[in-house]
Amino acid sequence: MSIKNWNEEDRPREKFLEKGKNAMTNAELLAIIMSSGNAEENAVELARRILKDADNSIDVLGKYSLKELMQYKGIGEAKAISIAAALELGLRRMAKPNEKIGIINSSQKAFEYMQHYFMGLQVEHFVVLYLNRAMKPIKLEKISEGGLSATVVDIRLIGKMALMNLASAVILAHNHPSGNLLPSESDILLTD
Repeated sequence: MSIKNWNEEDRPREKFLEKGKNAMTNAELLAIIMSSGNAEENAVELARRILKDADNSIDVLGKYSLKELMQYKGIGEAKAISIAAALELGLRRMAKPNEKIGIINSSQKAFEYMQHYFMGLQVEHFVVLYLNRAMKPIKLEKISEGGLSATVVDIRLIGKMALMNLASAVILAHNHPSGNLLPSESDILLTD
């Protein structure tokens, strides 16, 4: 059934205006971005199907290529770019370090400060958080970017940047795109 035949309060744009963004489902928000569906599905139905295929995960959907998005009938290049651009904007919004944390005095606070940097990355990144004497962040800096399972780190660069930033402490962090939380042998060696 066409969205035009829905009750006005159930239509995505009208619902957004009436009830606000927090009342919207992910499928409804995606449907607004897409603007239309295809001959068999309205925009909300198509959005639900796309999200279902992405395990109902915005993170998984954000990793789809334009080609993967364009596999869906009704998603051409322009819509695929619109979807990818909207997801990238959301990711960039979240990528800023959480500056409300203040003092970094535990691994949990370090995680909370840096977690958004790593969201959506498909290759390993190694970063250093430089802290002042009060354990407040001075700078978060990417040291290296690698492949799916490794990245190269030169400890001399970390030391040099720590001195240049007058850091009293550093926190080293990197991601595993696979989601594996266990450190590799090279992770343990570098930490030592």
